[in-house]
Amino acid sequence: MRIGIYGGTFNPPHIGHERSANAAAGILGLDLLIIVPTGKPPHRMMPLGSPSAEVRHMMTQTAFANSRNVIISDIETINKDISYTVDTVKKIKCDYPSAELFILVGTDMYLTLEMWKDFEDLLNIAAPAVFSRGFDDQEKILSYSKILYERYDINTEIIVNNAVDISSSELRKMLPMREGSGYIADANYTYIVKNGLYLAKPEWGWLRARAYSMLNPRRIPHVAGCEDEAVRLAERWGVDRDDAREAAILHDITKKLEPEENLQILKRHGIIVGELKNAEEKLLHSKTGALLAQEYFGASDAVADAITWHTTGRAYMSMLEKIIYLADYIEPTRDFPGIDEFRNMAYTDIDKAVIMGLEMSIKDMTQRGITPDKTSFDALKFLATRDTGGSNPAP
Repeated sequence: MRIGIYGGTFNPPHIGHERSANAAAGILGLDLLIIVPTGKPPHRMMPLGSPSAEVRHMMTQTAFANSRNVIISDIETINKDISYTVDTVKKIKCDYPSAELFILVGTDMYLTLEMWKDFEDLLNIAAPAVFSRGFDDQEKILSYSKILYERYDINTEIIVNNAVDISSSELRKMLPMREGSGYIADANYTYIVKNGLYLAKPEWGWLRARAYSMLNPRRIPHVAGCEDEAVRLAERWGVDRDDAREAAILHDITKKLEPEENLQILKRHGIIVGELKNAEEKLLHSKTGALLAQEYFGASDAVADAITWHTTGRAYMSMLEKIIYLADYIEPTRDFPGIDEFRNMAYTDIDKAVIMGLEMSIKDMTQRGITPDKTSFDALKFLATRDTGGSNPAP
């Protein structure tokens, strides 16, 4: 057998890893490719905030799920001590004593081979196979391969790798900037966002696609309009645009669910609700939407609060909460008597606009025989008192 051993921190694993390894398998004619996520690397400290070895192992399994003749080994991730390549290769050689082994490395690591622990033992067991990016580093590789041959009678396999020019360190910088999803397996990207790994924030296209898939298709134009309106209001009132955009995209993600489905979400999060009136059932989606926004998409508390109160408002509303409340009300697909005045007010006096919205909502519900939610009255009283110069100390 011809076996390739490909180690690394895989922090995170990405399509460059997968495509490079598969290219090596083809060029070297490998019968088996063993991927070895590192537990504790000997040459450097893991970056602050890196996920555990077990999580990186799991994500590596996902990244290589579609690759043939691949094993993801836990030989290093279950080792609580520093992992040295020579020890790993020796263990693999014991499992495959008659196999021809190749150790797959990048250019930078290849050029430091003589600094590795027991490197001569290592090179007696496994031949080096180095990924070359082409003309940029080929001269260095060829020069060093001659040194290894002359000193140790070791032949180096060179794998010209034009797969994907990306590194894990670059991705770790991109993820907090809402970039990089295209380089990571979707299941891994979802896991990273959901668990807040690498301080990742979801890319807008990715977030819209997932949010829209949770909506009744007829509601998508409303949500898209709400997003545009929220961003405009955020710019007008000096609020973080990203928070406003995220809250608007996610504010209705549980809107199409039946009351019982929403109650099950609340119960799963430890929130027990008693018997509800019809009007209260229609408000459940704001509470459950906020819960799922945090659970599935890593939304901040501020974004979750804006989603929670986007239908009723509340006393002491934050500026972001006011913006999402208004954006939901006045986005471009909305059309009702007084909408133009309402829109103008939202950009000239935001508190008066919220008062206007609350008054209209309370009046409309009362005329239809529906008892408005108490928090709407609290919000109206709070803002009306402020507007008339009354005292409303901050909580």
